Amino acid sequence: MATQRFLFFLCLMMYIGDIVSTSDICTGAHCQRSSRSPDHQSASPHHQSRYSVYSPRRPAVPYTVIQPQHSRTGSPKENPRTITAEVFNPHGCTGGRCHGSARPTHNNTKECKGLECKLPVQIRQEPRQHPCVGDACIRGSHAERGRLSFAHMQDRAEQVLGEFPEFGLRGGPSSGIQLTCDIKPGFNEVQSEDALVLHFHLAKGQEKLVEQLHGQQAEIKQLQSTLSEQRAALLTHQREILDQQRRMFEQMEEVKTQYNLLLDSVKHLSVQGSQGIIESHLEGLRSQTRSYPREAFMHKMNMDASVTDADRPLLGCGSCKAYEYCDFSADRPHCEKCSVCPPGFFLVAQCSIHADRICQDRDECLEIQNLCKEQNKCLNTPGGFRCSGMSERDAAAGMCGHSYFYNSEIEECQACSECDSHPMTSPCSAMSDAVCSNPSEGRLSLSWSGDVVVVKGSEFPNVQLLIRGNSDGNLVSCTDGLVVLHQHGLVWVDHNLALRHGCRSFIQACLRLNSSEDEGRDLSGMRVEQREGKSLQSTSVSGAAAVEPGHALVLSLKSASNQCNQDNDSVHLLSNLMSPFSLFWLSHDTGAVAMTAQAVASAHYHTNYQPAFRVSSISDPYMVRLTDDNRGVRFRESGTVKFVLQQSLYSMGQACVSEGFYLLAYVNHNGSSAELTRTYKPGVHYRDTSISLSAATTVDSGDMLTFEILTPAQCSVRYFGDDSGISMLSLVWIPSAISTSLTATVSQKGLPSGAVRNKPLFFLQTTSEAPQVTLAGTGAGLLPHRNFIFREAGTASVALDLRLIHSCSLIKLTLLEQGGTQGAQAAPIAQQIGGPMPEGSVWASVGLRVSFQVHNGTVVFATVDCVRGRINHIAYDAGSSISILWTAA
Repeated sequence: MATQRFLFFLCLMMYIGDIVSTSDICTGAHCQRSSRSPDHQSASPHHQSRYSVYSPRRPAVPYTVIQPQHSRTGSPKENPRTITAEVFNPHGCTGGRCHGSARPTHNNTKECKGLECKLPVQIRQEPRQHPCVGDACIRGSHAERGRLSFAHMQDRAEQVLGEFPEFGLRGGPSSGIQLTCDIKPGFNEVQSEDALVLHFHLAKGQEKLVEQLHGQQAEIKQLQSTLSEQRAALLTHQREILDQQRRMFEQMEEVKTQYNLLLDSVKHLSVQGSQGIIESHLEGLRSQTRSYPREAFMHKMNMDASVTDADRPLLGCGSCKAYEYCDFSADRPHCEKCSVCPPGFFLVAQCSIHADRICQDRDECLEIQNLCKEQNKCLNTPGGFRCSGMSERDAAAGMCGHSYFYNSEIEECQACSECDSHPMTSPCSAMSDAVCSNPSEGRLSLSWSGDVVVVKGSEFPNVQLLIRGNSDGNLVSCTDGLVVLHQHGLVWVDHNLALRHGCRSFIQACLRLNSSEDEGRDLSGMRVEQREGKSLQSTSVSGAAAVEPGHALVLSLKSASNQCNQDNDSVHLLSNLMSPFSLFWLSHDTGAVAMTAQAVASAHYHTNYQPAFRVSSISDPYMVRLTDDNRGVRFRESGTVKFVLQQSLYSMGQACVSEGFYLLAYVNHNGSSAELTRTYKPGVHYRDTSISLSAATTVDSGDMLTFEILTPAQCSVRYFGDDSGISMLSLVWIPSAISTSLTATVSQKGLPSGAVRNKPLFFLQTTSEAPQVTLAGTGAGLLPHRNFIFREAGTASVALDLRLIHSCSLIKLTLLEQGGTQGAQAAPIAQQIGGPMPEGSVWASVGLRVSFQVHNGTVVFATVDCVRGRINHIAYDAGSSISILWTAA
């Protein structure tokens, strides 16, 4: 590097020498060369000497001034390789006029002017030492006009010589040569050594960085390949585990089958036989048991072979479908549909292309202990069992057990039918089997019902309720305690619950619609107030919404107090209710509209209160909308409306307890308002509670639906409203072409009183006659005004409220369906149970809500039952009514 630098500066000095040698040389007697002044040579020991070359007759040449570079701090930037050279070219001096004189060095800065002050002291122009006199001054001024100024240019040569000791010492004697280089900054400067070294290091660093990145990429690719291999190995291991589980399950089924065969053999042994016969038979059973592993293995091999050959076409049948098998029993082999195991049978072998499905009867007498009680004997029958001495009364009380019904024709308990992929018209009851209907794409309405239990291990503040029922692949399915919907449309949900709780605050029953795991909204919420002694209370939660496939309905219990978790038996939910959960589905083809509106929170009121609403969701705002004052709902066209209003409140005052609250619904038609129905709720003192009203009515175009809450004069009430569903108005509007409704109040004649046992209720119809559903009149049979008769098939939704005075421990309100044959036992559709009357209250109330399928000729009626007490009075004037909605199927 030093050699290259030396060669560069040597070439530069030779170029400057050529310039000096080629400059013009004056001629004549007046041309004189000026030598270097001694004072100029010794002006500064730290600066190199400079020479001035004068050309008296040379033309004027402009000079270039190169400004010093500045650093980032603003101070002049010192470049050790740069020195300044000056060139002075006088013009017009001839003969004796041209005098070369030495220029003294002046360090006084006060005599400089303009740009001259910025030049180094050594190259500044000396001021005049002696003033001129006479003509000499004139001649001197003309000479000054033709004289050029000094030119400052950058010179790198001698400064570099000072940096290298081998070429000269810094601050040493001058070389005696004045350089005139024309180098422009920023264009033809040579880069410094530091910049070159920095550039070299950056290049090396980039190469190392690229090498490291290539190495990391190779490592990442190796890790990815290793991860892929591990994932493939894991999947293979999981498949092996699943295969092992499947084989174990098949072996367990085979063991269960053989075990049942052994038990059947033992059961059919004659007890009066000799001891030897019994021992020989037992020895045969032992031999069968010892030979079981080999037979099971052979059977398994045959099943595996059947599965392997399932997709192969069989000679004579061709290729059968997945749910068919080849039947050789007829003259000509043909594909036959696989049979389904009937109720009361369990699966032994799956259907294959070679053979039909094999089913085995379940022995309920052996599997269920003490099934017929100790005094009765149990006999197994195909699909069921028979208990000796069982009467219809015992069967109606539920002696057959869960999932079984009493068949009065053969006097046996039979297993209930399961509607696997078909909608259920009516659920299984103690006296009747479930009715399944074939699915159809043209269905306008369907219903579904199920049971509700508390999930074990769940605790407050959020207790999840488990919904159980037969999965209907066409409409809904039960998954992890949730009801998952499979159809687009509108749904109406009713949940009847009876519970005891000892929490120091209220219990809130909630109904929620989840569109995903993280998103959803509350449809309804009812608060069950705190009572002393954990008395039984009943309530109903209802709601409506527009749904899509995949939406799920969730039930839960919430508490505002942590005291519920301290007692293990703080909440007890009755699980023996009939159809506590029911669902009413409407297709979009019906043109129905669903709306939910949230009640606005209000201050304290001492008189009647009309709630105001704001819309939460609506499927068609043109057909249904709120009124201008937001206190009612207006309908654009005629139809049938099913609605429910649930209002949460907090009351203070003893009059609230004794007199209670009424919730009324009004229909405004052509400017006149008429009461449709009302419900009653016992009041509370310094407690939270809820009041609810559900009914159905027909409306015309322009009609309005409004509500009002009546409170005692000395009762102070605060009404709540938030987005948790505790104060919500839900309704479904259905066109009148496919729907109708009926409303009736309890009749004054024939009111049950005293020790009542399953006494029917009689009603008086308050709405006009409808061809689809009607109340039986006087000439309709032995029990007029009791039966509600449906003339067309469809879906019915019933809301029944009762206000009464009683001393019963339990009040049972049941809706039953009359049997089709004369004298047949009625089957319960739904049931609600209420507890004793609240202390200090004059009246009590109990309500029931349910949806179910009906056919042409279906008859339903309601009964009331008092357990351990008597009914004193049932109100017939207000608070006791029934409302029925019918929709075409």
